[in-house]
Order: sequence, then structure tokens, then C-alpha cells
Amino acid sequence: MASQEIEALSQALARLPGLGPRSARRAVLHLMKRRQAALEPLLSALQTVADKLSTCSTCGNVDTSDPCSICRDPRRDEKMLCVVEEVADLWALDRSRLFPGRYHVLGGRLSALEGVRPEDLTIDKLVRRVSAGGIDEVVLAMNATLEGQTTAHYLAERLEGFPVRLSQLAHGLPVGGELDYLDEGTLAQALRARRPVA
Repeated sequence: MASQEIEALSQALARLPGLGPRSARRAVLHLMKRRQAALEPLLSALQTVADKLSTCSTCGNVDTSDPCSICRDPRRDEKMLCVVEEVADLWALDRSRLFPGRYHVLGGRLSALEGVRPEDLTIDKLVRRVSAGGIDEVVLAMNATLEGQTTAHYLAERLEGFPVRLSQLAHGLPVGGELDYLDEGTLAQALRARRPVA
């Protein structure tokens, strides 16, 4: 059996997404075996982030500065705004390096079952950003779930009075996907979003 401190570390790691009790114990053993090379740099990095962590007051991204590095980047197209549900969605889209604009994080999605209402999200802040002008296109990058699409529809209604082009991420067949393995909802969306062959 491990000491209380080591057990507490294992339990803390087990609360992280993707790590269960067994994975957490393996991680702790790895860190203990490689104290100089793994544990101490990890502790230093965690302390640095804990000291500097902040939420961007402009877009809602999590970074070590406010405004965040994306909002401060002069190479970003200020006329394009991509709206996402969570910070993880922003990071996933930005890793692709395909969207040249800026972002807005809602902090969730509308859900009657979970009691998430429009005022619980940063929708009013989004409307203020758009109403301030200077934005030509708003991309609604909601997840392809019922709640995500409900949120996208609500946002489209809130933003329809502004002189901006509203667009939404395409949904349907994934690249490399085989029809036989896809669910009916994905197939239905792919059929609805079909386009002419050039």
C-alpha cells in the first residue's frame, strides 16, 4: 500500500478525464520512478499555469494572459468570428489551422433537460461583439447534437438583424467513412446537405 500522500495524488489524477484509478496509479508510479525527468518538470509546469491561468475577457478562451494569444494575434482576420460551445472545441478547430479568424466561447449549449438557459451562456456578450460592428461573418460551430443544433438555431435568430453572413459547419459523411458503418442520423444529414457535382 502507498502512503496517504501518494494515494491522494492517485485519487486526484483519477478525477481527470480519460484516467481511471488504474491509469492514475500507473501514472503516479511512472512519475515516482522518473522524479527528475518527469515529476519535477510537471510540478513546475502545473504551478506556472496555476499562477497565470485566466479566462480571456474578449472570447472566453483559457490562457495565461488576458486577452488571450488568439485575440492578441494581429494576423487573425477580425472580420470572421467562429462561435463554439466550449474551450476544447476552440482548441480543436484552431489546431487545424484552417480558420483564420477569431473565436467566441459560449461556455456550453442550450439544454432544457440540464436547465441551461440563454442567460447561462455568453450569448449576450456575443450579440454585443457583433453589434459593435467590424464582423462580416459569424460561423456557428456547434456540435452535431440536438442541443448543439438548438443552440445554433437560437443564435441565428438572435443575430439575424445584424448585417453579417451567418454560416454553419457542414455535417454528414466523414472522410474515409463507409456508408454501411454510419448511423441513420449522419446519413440523413449527408443527404439533406448534398450538393451538385461540378
